[in-house]
Amino acid sequence: MIREDLRNVAIIAHVDHGKTTLVDGMLRQGGAFRENQVVAERVMDSNTLERERGITILAKNTSVHFGDVKINIVDTPGHSDFGGEVERVLKMVNGVLLLVDAFEGPMPQTRFVLSKALALGLKIIIVINKIDRPEARPKEVLNEVLGLLIDLDATEEQLDSPVLYCSGRDGTASLSEDGGENLIPLLQTIKDYIPAPEGDETKPFQMLVSSVDYNDYVGRIAIGRIERGKVRKNMEVTITDYKGNIAPYKAKISTLYRIEGLNRVECAEASVGEIVCLSGIPNINIGETVCDSQDPTPLEFVQITEPTVEMTFMVNDSPFAGREGKFVTGRQLHDRLYKELLKDVSLRVTDIPGVDGLNVAGRGEMHLSILIETMRREGYEFQVSTPRVLYKEIDGVLCEPMEELVIDVPEQFVGSVMEKMGYRKGELVSMHPQGDRTKLEFRIPSRGLFGYRNEFLTDTKGEGILTSIFSGYEPCKSDVPGRSFGSLVSYETGEAAAYGIFNAQERGTMFIEPATPVYEGMIVGSSPKQGDIVVNVCKKKHLTNTRASGSDDALRLIPPRKMSLEEALEYISDDELVEVTPKNIRLRKRILDKSLRLKSENRK
Repeated sequence: MIREDLRNVAIIAHVDHGKTTLVDGMLRQGGAFRENQVVAERVMDSNTLERERGITILAKNTSVHFGDVKINIVDTPGHSDFGGEVERVLKMVNGVLLLVDAFEGPMPQTRFVLSKALALGLKIIIVINKIDRPEARPKEVLNEVLGLLIDLDATEEQLDSPVLYCSGRDGTASLSEDGGENLIPLLQTIKDYIPAPEGDETKPFQMLVSSVDYNDYVGRIAIGRIERGKVRKNMEVTITDYKGNIAPYKAKISTLYRIEGLNRVECAEASVGEIVCLSGIPNINIGETVCDSQDPTPLEFVQITEPTVEMTFMVNDSPFAGREGKFVTGRQLHDRLYKELLKDVSLRVTDIPGVDGLNVAGRGEMHLSILIETMRREGYEFQVSTPRVLYKEIDGVLCEPMEELVIDVPEQFVGSVMEKMGYRKGELVSMHPQGDRTKLEFRIPSRGLFGYRNEFLTDTKGEGILTSIFSGYEPCKSDVPGRSFGSLVSYETGEAAAYGIFNAQERGTMFIEPATPVYEGMIVGSSPKQGDIVVNVCKKKHLTNTRASGSDDALRLIPPRKMSLEEALEYISDDELVEVTPKNIRLRKRILDKSLRLKSENRK
């Protein structure tokens, strides 16, 4: 059976190439909103963190109607740290829209997501987006995309993929570079070129779970495409796993939903080819198969790329522990992290014997920092270590993860970037001038990038663009030098005073302001010199027999440097931790007591 009334398509691209904005336009023109309805920009980015950061973190499902055809659309993340989301949702679709910025051209994540789509044999529509940019170069970008397809061993048919020129912001698409009036050419191309889903409607029901959502009222919601047969509300099903990780068990589907626009609409029955949501299976996980109990045959699930970066999550044991968080115990931390595994297939969590903490491995620093920020907002209080790479032994040789790094900077900053890359063991692969900017490609160890992003923004005065993606394992390089500066560490527990900060700010850059509660061993600033300096920020100016304590001129304090979570994770070294609470992000030494810290350093 061929479902001519259905098309299932995913939008894949590098970060910030305009996927979510294009979906906005498709929803508007596909009748998903009322004429007078006020809708926020990037309506698919419903998560608070997504809206704040302007990135897509979780893959989302939506649909539009074009004539008599329903087009199910999956909006995927562009950042490499969330590549696991892309890999699994591609199993739900028959084709992809490959979105490429008309100025930037193919970037590292473009190559990654395209290789996954080609490996699954999906049909591809090339969409050159943002053609309204003043510096757009659509012809050159198209040639670069075709070159990328050849590099990835695309078939003749995939090389002949249709090409459209779009402006997601204006909601226009055209088969030529001149621009169009609306997105009808894009919707028409999807209808004509993307294959309609096929399957046998008469065979027993079978569906691979590609995504899992959670709702406080109905529990876990399994999302996937029906591979064969029909599914009905209240139907008894069997859950199996291709890898044999679980024993098959029976369950009953309590609610069945179709996706209509931005909403899930309850329905009584759905047939082969449709993307549906099922509730009523309490322990369902991504990669499992929901089958008719008469024929419980599991479906193979895509192999997810392994994590490359690990951090240790520990119970907060600072002097301020338990003051600000709602969930502070080791058991609560353990349960929350294992719960995250149920919906994030790229994450790995392992217990540490004899320690009240867990090792959490993910795709990159941003992957883990988003998890930390999410937990912090939920009321969790804990502390985390510096990120470290995961090594692998291949043929008896210790290997480390490597990154493909693309840097786009104004010409005058190329020297500074090259110098830092050499220092961090980066190897230049190619260098292409583009107008007054230069595009540099490097191959660099993942650990060489730790702590570099903020340094890069400073070096390029905020004008540089840096993107990277995991590109495999190679034998370990020599040591990458650690950070070249030290920390200013609080001498005692108390409240920071203006007088104490005034005296300490001569030693380096301060992170705190007056009246901030501090404790012994807490990091209150950074020193330009190597090695830590203990400072007393709680010191107050006392009166003497000749003057009052407040009679001198007002103290001039330099505004402190306020760190985001990512900056804090990049800043700390191996003997430091980040204390994360719902209200504060603090930096501290692992060993708070100064004398014990010195003894530990001497032993090393």
